[in-house]
Amino acid sequence: MKKLIFVRHSKAEELSPEMSDFERSLTTKGKSIANIMALRLKEKEKSAGVILTSPAFRGVETALIFARVFRIPSEEILMADNIYYKLNLQTLLQELKRIKEDEEVVTLFGHNPSFTELAGTLSKEGCNFMQKCGIVGISFKVSTWSEIKPDTGNIEYYLKP
Repeated sequence: MKKLIFVRHSKAEELSPEMSDFERSLTTKGKSIANIMALRLKEKEKSAGVILTSPAFRGVETALIFARVFRIPSEEILMADNIYYKLNLQTLLQELKRIKEDEEVVTLFGHNPSFTELAGTLSKEGCNFMQKCGIVGISFKVSTWSEIKPDTGNIEYYLKP
C-alpha cells in the first residue's frame, strides 16, 4: 500500500512589487493554521513519511512546520522545482521515482491549481477545490510508486482548515 498526502501551502503574504511570487512568506495566521493542520494530520497518520516540497518559500515554510510536528529533521525534506512550476501527473510520477520503494507515505507541499487537479485525477472519487493548508490523503493498493495511475486511489480524508 502506498499513500500520497497533498498539503496545499498555508496562507501567504499578498503578492507585491517588492518581492516575487516565489519569495512570498506565510503570514502569522498562515503559520498558526499550518501548525493546527499538522496536528490534525498527526491524529490521522503516525508518520508524514517522505516530505517533498515546492522550493517556493511559502511551500518550504509549511513543510517545515509539518516536519517539526512529525519530528522529521529539516535536512531530510526534499525539494522539487517541478512542484512549483505547474506540476502535472507526468512530473509527479517522475518525482516519485526518487522515493525508495520501502517508503509507504509521501507528503507533498505545493500549490493550486495543480494539487486539486492531481488529487482529482489520481482518486476514484475526484477532489473538490483544495483550500489553503487543505490536506488530502490518497491511498493506493499498489506495492511500488511506479504503479500509481489515474483513478486508482481512494481518498481517505480531506482535512479543511
